[in-house]
Formats: sequence, C-alpha cells, structure tokens
Amino acid sequence: METSTTQNGSSGIMWFFRDKGFDDKSISEMFKKCKRLENVNRESASENWAYLESIGIQERKLPSVVSKCPKILTLGLHEHYATVHEKLVPTVECLATLGTKPLEVASAIAKFPHILSHSVEEKLCPLLAFFEALGVPQKQLGKMILLNPRLISYSIDTKLKDIVDFLADLGLARDGMIGKVLVKNPFIMGYSVDKRLRHTAEFLKSFGLTEQGIQTVAIHFPEVLCRDVDKILRPNFDFLKRSGFEDGQIAALVTGYPPILIKSIHNSLEPRIKFLVEVMGRRIDEVTDYPDFFRHGLKKKVERRHKLLKQTTTTDCSLSEMLDCNQKKFLLKFGLA
Repeated sequence: METSTTQNGSSGIMWFFRDKGFDDKSISEMFKKCKRLENVNRESASENWAYLESIGIQERKLPSVVSKCPKILTLGLHEHYATVHEKLVPTVECLATLGTKPLEVASAIAKFPHILSHSVEEKLCPLLAFFEALGVPQKQLGKMILLNPRLISYSIDTKLKDIVDFLADLGLARDGMIGKVLVKNPFIMGYSVDKRLRHTAEFLKSFGLTEQGIQTVAIHFPEVLCRDVDKILRPNFDFLKRSGFEDGQIAALVTGYPPILIKSIHNSLEPRIKFLVEVMGRRIDEVTDYPDFFRHGLKKKVERRHKLLKQTTTTDCSLSEMLDCNQKKFLLKFGLA
C-alpha cells in the first residue's frame, strides 16, 4: 500500500497517520472513504488536526473523529487551494453562533464529524429556514442542531418533510406544535415514518388511545413514538395487562404518563406495583387516577412518605394527595411538621 500511495504523492500523509497512531488497516479504510486524501500533504493535515484540537476536541477523540470523516483533513484543499482558514474555520465559526455553552460545537463535531463537510450555504442555511418556518424559536435552532448534528445530513424534501407530514396527520399542525415536538426530541427526525413512527402510533391506537392522547404523547414525550413496538412498547403493555389493568386503563395511564411504556419492567414498573398492592394495601386501579405515581422515586419518595403516613391517624389519602406536593407541604398537610 505504501508504494501505491507514494506513487500518488501521498507518502507524507501516510507518515502523518502513523505518527498519530493509526494502523495500516485504519489508514486503508480512510483512503477508501476519501480519495482526496491522496492529494493531501502532511503540513495541511497537521494544520487541520491542530485546528480541531484548538477548538476543544480532545486529542484522544481526534483519531475517532478523523476515522469517521477523513474528509476533514482535506477541507480547504480543493481545486482553488484554499487554506484551512478559508474553508474549515468559517464553518466552525458559523456553528459557534448556534451554541450557547463552551465546547458545544466541539461536542457536536465529535458526535458527527461529517457536519464539517456540509456546505453552510447549501445545507445549514436552508435547514435553519425550514425549522424557523415550523415555528422553532431562533434560540432553539442551535440547540437542536448541536444536540443532533446529523440533522444537517438529512434531505429536507425526502426526509424531514415526511416527519412533519406525519406529525401534522396526528393533529399537531397548529400553534407551532410540530416545532415544539422537534425541539423536545430532535432525534425523532432520524426515524423512518413507515418503519417506526407510524407503526408506533397505530399500536397506541390499538388499545384505545385517542387522537388527543397520542398528541399528548407526541408533545410531552416524543421519545415514546421512537421506540420499537415489539421490543419495548408491547412487552410493557403486556406486563400491565398481566398486572390487572384493562385496555382502557392502560390508555389512561399512557395518556397521563407516557414513559410508562418505555420504563424498565424489572427496575421500575414491577417494584412500584408490588409496593402499591402488597405494602400500601391499595387497589391497583388507584394509579389510573394518578399515573404520575410511576414518576416518583420509589425509595426516596413513595416508601418514605408511606412510612410517615403510618405514624398519623390518616386512613384515607389519595395517591395524588400523598405525592403531588413538595416535602414541606406534605409534612404540613398531614400534621408531621
């Protein structure tokens, strides 16, 4: 391989990679990913590498960043022989205007190095305009893109518009609701409408979730729509059925607290239901009226407050009265202060 690359004038970049700790297999893979590496000299590669380190990408992460997107080392080395400051730096500076926290841009590049290989004018600007048209506040635009930098690689026409149309079909095409969903969980845009999102929505409808209920899920916990029905949602549904809930009750639970369908059965749902019935002596259907029961910490809140209530004369107290207040109000309410 060295002979071949030397003939192409790239022996310098070969030594650069070896100096940085890359083995021959990794180097070969990078050359396959990016043919332009053959025209990169050692000095240019070193300059780009040093610049990436200067903006906050940790030295130990740089080999991974470059392996994923070796094109980074060629930026600015196109047909006009532009320097790093004419290509790479402006892109980073543009991304920096989207961030509000130190090292946000470095973190985004480390997650998805290809963000630097996309044109600001051709990809980033149209993407920002697309989200603005959906009602995404300007201060949230950067948060979305830097949290999920892969967004810049998605086609607006063949990918993002499909997501928007799907959310509109759920009844969210008003008051900027679609934009709010995308801000809440930018990763939803990475999923296929046909293979994942629509399948999930149909599953939710199958046990009685209303259109308004599905909208509640989408607005407050869009990550539920992203989960695999057969691997996660259905097993949780089946567990709730085995625990004694009817379909309508499960629909009420999901509407009231959507994460009940993605919480761990072993670590979250089962211990709470067991404590509710066996220790607290309550009926299982009480949580239908207060789905947030599953939100509260079992040991830190539910068990502790149950023990405190046993010290009082209180015999009839709803779950919401017991849990839906801070500790100070709880103590005052039940004469424990």
